[in-house]
Amino acid sequence: MEQKRVLLILNPVAGKARGRALLFPLTDTLCRAGYVPTVHITNANGDARRVAAEMASGFDMVICFGGDGTLNEVMDGLLSVGSKVPLGYIPAGSTNDFASSLKLKSQPMAALRDILNGHVDHIDVGSFNGERHFSYIASFGIFTAASYSVPQTTKNALGHLAYLLEGSKELFTAQSYPVRVETEEASYEGDYIFGAVCNSTSVAGLVRLNRGVVDMSDGLFEVILVRQPQNAAELARILNSINTGKFDPQLFDFFHTSRAVFTMPSNLPWSLDGERAEGGTTVSVQNIPRAISLCH
Repeated sequence: MEQKRVLLILNPVAGKARGRALLFPLTDTLCRAGYVPTVHITNANGDARRVAAEMASGFDMVICFGGDGTLNEVMDGLLSVGSKVPLGYIPAGSTNDFASSLKLKSQPMAALRDILNGHVDHIDVGSFNGERHFSYIASFGIFTAASYSVPQTTKNALGHLAYLLEGSKELFTAQSYPVRVETEEASYEGDYIFGAVCNSTSVAGLVRLNRGVVDMSDGLFEVILVRQPQNAAELARILNSINTGKFDPQLFDFFHTSRAVFTMPSNLPWSLDGERAEGGTTVSVQNIPRAISLCH
């Protein structure tokens, strides 16, 4: 029987830095399943993106071992060259929002066995200004900087609590931004302290969306815009909405769309799956339906 080739892209510092210790069990399982594995251990930001783009075409499957940021790089690399190679994901990061939304197993060997069982979902991906991609969220404002500024050692030690601790510092000095959002269905305008375009039930382990409103293959994003609170009572209502996933319409704009254009007063930094991205005064976000074949 002809053996299949699999490219394993592994981030050795993701999560609890378990990747190196699991390398032999992972490759042994792949070999026993009839695959010939090639392993690439990432060594810098952008390395996973480069390897996925340059090497994926020679393989029958690509498997990513790492966190949301590593997955973002691998997906971006595949899409940048139009690759249709099936992708497997072994979540090993600090929050694993994408994995949580799909109910992927957190135990690496169990996740690998599920990948090899052959179930495939075709997942939507986001295009950011036509230049970069994101798997589950593009965001600006409060908490955004925390997603890419928290040191890896802190993420490893505290998980998503690290994001909460870092982001909570901003609650007392939160700056709002006058933003206009145009979609094919409607327009929205206000002073917002946070905005997110997402395709996930979990955002940084903090904001929860009910599974009934999120379909990762429907060609639509869920957009959350949080207005500037005017007093302590409104701030408490915002925190309660974040905790319950039931958004107060006086303080939140929440809607579904396939495309949104944001007009902003300045070049605000964005976060794509936890990785920093430069936006601009005009930012366009587009849903690419069923762009990735995810094995899980």
